[in-house]
Amino acid sequence: MASSIVTPFNAATTAADVVVGIDLTGRRSVVTGGASGIGVETARALASAGAEVTLAVRNPDAGLRTAADITDTTGNGQIHVLPLDLADLDSVASFVAAWDGPLHILVNNAGIMATPETHTPQGWELQFATNHLGHFALTTGLHPALAAEGARVVSVSSGGHLRSPVVFEDIHFRDRPYERWSAYGQSKTANVLFGVEASNRWASDGITASALMPGRIRTRLQRHLSADDLKRLRGGTSIPDAEYYKTTEQGAATSVLVATLPLLEGIGGRYFEDCQEAAPHQPGTSRGVASYAVDPAAAARLWQVSMDTLAAG
Repeated sequence: MASSIVTPFNAATTAADVVVGIDLTGRRSVVTGGASGIGVETARALASAGAEVTLAVRNPDAGLRTAADITDTTGNGQIHVLPLDLADLDSVASFVAAWDGPLHILVNNAGIMATPETHTPQGWELQFATNHLGHFALTTGLHPALAAEGARVVSVSSGGHLRSPVVFEDIHFRDRPYERWSAYGQSKTANVLFGVEASNRWASDGITASALMPGRIRTRLQRHLSADDLKRLRGGTSIPDAEYYKTTEQGAATSVLVATLPLLEGIGGRYFEDCQEAAPHQPGTSRGVASYAVDPAAAARLWQVSMDTLAAG
């Protein structure tokens, strides 16, 4: 059994802390959802270490504002913006077609959470389509660029994966009542499973892929939640927001760690939280990784289902 990764960082670590002493000059990176939330701070940290960064965003105007801010704060002028709507396969295909040359770091950061029941024109449940299928199409489409010089793929999952495995019998809620948290949960489980199978399939290409839980951060990800929803998520705790939530800089730290830490060179298929490899989930807790999320058989099945789904779409 592979030993767990132990790092010198923790829940209070910031993305800037992680890249101290790391030189990414000459490395090219993409951050999806890089114009808001932890995506901004992920991109900023990569840029501060010298990487070329492309912000893959739904709103190019917001992307351009973010790019200018990152250049101002880091002095790195190699910040680019390309449009990307993960729920639109034509948009994903256009992004892939526009990419030229190697890609060393891909941070699949964008996502949606707990949306009202919505299906894409293909009939796919929106959270699964955006959080998993869109990123799956993007990453597999960019495979030649990722394989050119070896790369790391980083998928931002969530402790929400503990809410549901991938329900292969009815992924898109065609025969079961829609439940927004189960839908979110299975999409986040899919993010973890993707890393397991991508690392297995692409090891000979020098590609590794892992997933992570960024922590509790207040961002636009919660825009579909009411005040009561947020209160329920906190379980009635009266801890002040400043203590309960991470800052965006802290929330981006685990993404940046998985993308850059030298200790992780050649290591994939793992799940991290608070800048450490997560332990197996223990019932009654909200931490750790569920066994179904790192199951190689489920990961291989999801890969095939995803390929078939995209082909049919």
